[in-house]
Amino acid sequence: AMPFLQCLKEKKSPVPLRRSIFQKHTPPIQQNYQALLETCLKNKCLFTDDNFPAHISSIGTGALLKKLPQNLQWKRPHALHRSPVFYAANRKQLDLCQGLVENCWFLAALEALTFHQDILAAVVPQNQSFERKYAGIFHFRFWHFGEWVDVVVDDRLPVNEAGELVFVSSVYKNVFWGALLEKAYAKLYGSYEDLQIGQVSEALVDFTGGVNIRIQLAAAPPDLWDILTRATYTRSLMGCHTHLGVSFPSVSLPCIQATKVLKNGLVAGHAYTVTGIRKVTCQYGPENLVRLRNPWGKIEWKGDWSDSSYKWELLSPKEKILLRKKKEDGEFWMSLRDFKIHFVDLTICKLTPDLMSQEDGKKWMYSLKSGRWVKGSTAGGSLGFCNGTFWMNPQYWLNVLPVEDSKKSLGSCNVVISLMQKHSGKHRNRAPHLFIGFSFYKYQESNRKLPPAFFTRHQPVNKHQVFLDEREVTHDFHLEPGVYVIVPSTLEPQQESEFILRVFSRKHLMIYFFFNILKEIVDRYEGKIWEDFFTKCFEQVSNPEINAVQLQRILNNISWRNFQSFRLSFSLDACQSILALLDLNASGTLSIQEFRVLWKRLLFYLEVFQKRDTSRSGKLDLVELHAAVQETGISLSSEVCNLMAIRYGDPDSKISFESFVCFMLRVEIMGEAFRNLTQDGKGIYLRESE
Repeated sequence: AMPFLQCLKEKKSPVPLRRSIFQKHTPPIQQNYQALLETCLKNKCLFTDDNFPAHISSIGTGALLKKLPQNLQWKRPHALHRSPVFYAANRKQLDLCQGLVENCWFLAALEALTFHQDILAAVVPQNQSFERKYAGIFHFRFWHFGEWVDVVVDDRLPVNEAGELVFVSSVYKNVFWGALLEKAYAKLYGSYEDLQIGQVSEALVDFTGGVNIRIQLAAAPPDLWDILTRATYTRSLMGCHTHLGVSFPSVSLPCIQATKVLKNGLVAGHAYTVTGIRKVTCQYGPENLVRLRNPWGKIEWKGDWSDSSYKWELLSPKEKILLRKKKEDGEFWMSLRDFKIHFVDLTICKLTPDLMSQEDGKKWMYSLKSGRWVKGSTAGGSLGFCNGTFWMNPQYWLNVLPVEDSKKSLGSCNVVISLMQKHSGKHRNRAPHLFIGFSFYKYQESNRKLPPAFFTRHQPVNKHQVFLDEREVTHDFHLEPGVYVIVPSTLEPQQESEFILRVFSRKHLMIYFFFNILKEIVDRYEGKIWEDFFTKCFEQVSNPEINAVQLQRILNNISWRNFQSFRLSFSLDACQSILALLDLNASGTLSIQEFRVLWKRLLFYLEVFQKRDTSRSGKLDLVELHAAVQETGISLSSEVCNLMAIRYGDPDSKISFESFVCFMLRVEIMGEAFRNLTQDGKGIYLRESE
């Protein structure tokens, strides 16, 4: 076996996926919360969600069913308490209790959220109530494989005969936000049973869209305390797991199965939240302490620095009063030394990954690319399994640029790369994760896809690749500025999945090699002639991005064969306008991905323009413009159309194809911006920068 495969010895062997058709990830069903709420209020009825019904199918099909009480019922909070409350803002602690679903990882991440009320408010919209505008409908927001999605649920919750919630509940029996959030998360991933197995790191990303840094505590870096300090004083969320270990029976507690509690008070194979750190001064010198919380809200560490430890007597009275809490609330202190011994790993989720670079407060760039491994096409597997097909994997070009204001970097740039696989189908846990990882090469060729021979002659920058059967694999690198290629892959060839690749750095450019993309664009049109034309165009530029002048040259050199009656041309001003609209990362250029979007829109606009240009003059009058806009499926008022004709038309208010393209791109992008910013679908509040 190759050296980098040794880390897999203790893991189970990956299971090849035997599918005849590529199974795409099933995106969550989009429901408009505001529209559904208003419909229910208007009709004076309570919302019932047919997409996640109050039925056993929403709970699952496996082991969880055996735990359910007899005569399971679904009831709304008003039937469970005389004065239900959605969210108790004055509660500093989470005060949630785990139910029959073994999702301590989910609760540990949720606990970390409570230290950042603004992030929590983004996941749990606070303007929801069981009184004002109540219609039995609630909504929550999660980051789901690259985009924020709004998940709508009704408030029918599973209870036993006594009217007690069987899944997540609150210590305060009239508070229901936790139970409803868990229901929305279960809906997002298929069922309650799909939440049975997971890691704190997954939920932290789903709540924030951040990037995870995982530290194996047995091999923790010597500056672990400094990392924890920076994480605590920046916008970071932290969680950790205990060793699986040998378990000992303990007292039973409500809403948990206490069969994994060790003699030292920790729970084996359990997730905890890191809630704080403190350096204290003892009589023998300084001691670094870590504060943790068990999401059960009970069962605490019994060793040094626990609530009843003699160690507190070594502190000054003031420090002891400030830090020590003799309270069975699941929260406790332990030394950093014990923390490294008794916990397996530490996950730090940063909204920006400046944690490891010691350059806090600096602006980071973020790129996200979606891709897929397809059997027989792009599922090449890893170098360790099959050298002959590795070159087939998708390749991503990354130009790491120097940062002028970075005095500490000394020529190296901090780059964080994250690869995340998507589960196929609707359910999160129905199929095991594939072993995934990536190789990372210094780029030494021209701007084209690396050939098979390259990989036999060159070693990757990350010589010891790690392939894990987890949803996400993240690594941080210190790289010299320059051009690199990232090759994401599964461990074994011919394994299929969709994935997203994220790159964070202070400054970079990133594209997917255009060879495959161009093929996809041109298949429907002129075949190899067009592919050769575009390849030639992009080979003429210094890197695989084009500026306004190059865009003008490309568009004006295309043989627009369908325009028989007049010559079509694009001015530099029009190309600059197009670039300003589509250049999403403000680089002053278009990437291949952005050009692909433009190209498809151009072909669509061309069909619409020709259809409505009945006089074949190459221009649309006001009546034809109205008809053309309607043809695209966009609804615009006559006033807006007239204004656009004044802005984009000639003195007679007639619109050329060049102007029609600029006009339609602006309308589409402004519409998308509105939909992203609006809260209620009716209007938006803009800050000055927006």
